[in-house]
Amino acid sequence: MRKVVLYIAMSLDGYIADIDGKVHWLCGEDINNNYMDSYLKFINTVDTVVMGRTTYNQIVNELSPNNWVYNNLTSYVITNTPFKANSKIISTNENVCNLIQKLKKYSGKNIWICGGANIINQLIDKNLIDIYHISIIPTILGNGIKLFDKFSIERKLKLISNNSYNGIVDLVYEHR
Repeated sequence: MRKVVLYIAMSLDGYIADIDGKVHWLCGEDINNNYMDSYLKFINTVDTVVMGRTTYNQIVNELSPNNWVYNNLTSYVITNTPFKANSKIISTNENVCNLIQKLKKYSGKNIWICGGANIINQLIDKNLIDIYHISIIPTILGNGIKLFDKFSIERKLKLISNNSYNGIVDLVYEHR
């Protein structure tokens, strides 16, 4: 069965965006070295990406305004204001937990949860994330959008791998 993978970067103090929702700080110690070995390996394991509208807007307006970087994936954008998309970008206002449960039943590669925090926390709350791949960026923001919300029950995880490069530490966990 397909797995749901949270693959995301956060600051050392747990933020996925700064106070203004920006991610310009997502780089290692050497800002000229953008090589992310783990991303190149990871992207080949997924065929579907799920994100919120804010994450989608950030990609198309700031990070990659000239081309859609996930052309090889089927992209689902969760939004309360659906927009005209195409066969590879699907705009939906479906409950993200229901969508994930439906997608897991289809055959294919893994499902990537790209962001944002609200979507991620809904999935964690319903125990729908199978693998947590978190890249820790060597930056302390002090404020911003937190990756993890408060939950009523704890989640026990098992470290399955770790890697470091350019000051970034990748931690990969699954449920124990």
